[in-house]
Amino acid sequence: MRFAGALYSLCIAVWAGSLLAIGYIAAPVLFSQLADRAMAGNVAGAMFSVTAWVGIACGTYLILFILFAKGWRALQSGVFWIVLLMLALTVAGHFGVQPILAQLKADALPRQVMESALRDRFRTWHGVSSGLYLVQSLLGIALVLLQERGRGR
Repeated sequence: MRFAGALYSLCIAVWAGSLLAIGYIAAPVLFSQLADRAMAGNVAGAMFSVTAWVGIACGTYLILFILFAKGWRALQSGVFWIVLLMLALTVAGHFGVQPILAQLKADALPRQVMESALRDRFRTWHGVSSGLYLVQSLLGIALVLLQERGRGR
């Protein structure tokens, strides 16, 4: 159980850390340093995709860890519900919102989406994506602060 507990802590650190590092450090730096905003957006999108897969892997492990550690008492654990909500938001963003954004970009070709008639729709969906990401990030911070409550002691 020692390894499983260490992996539990590592998953929380990696998931929350990747959300914060990519969303609030790397992506803003890309947009401030690259003159080509479309290129910055494409690179940021690839990083957000990797972050989503990290979240899906970590979230799945955390749910299983808490269930095995606490049994049915997991349903009474705030940490369990934080992880479940983070995982649901990750899945919704990656498999729900991101394909819409990708389709809007494709539909705008040969123009960039922000130079097309689809600009307003793209902004709206990008706002939805950003809102989901902000909530995930805040939940990730809460998860770091409350992680000991999910260990099953």
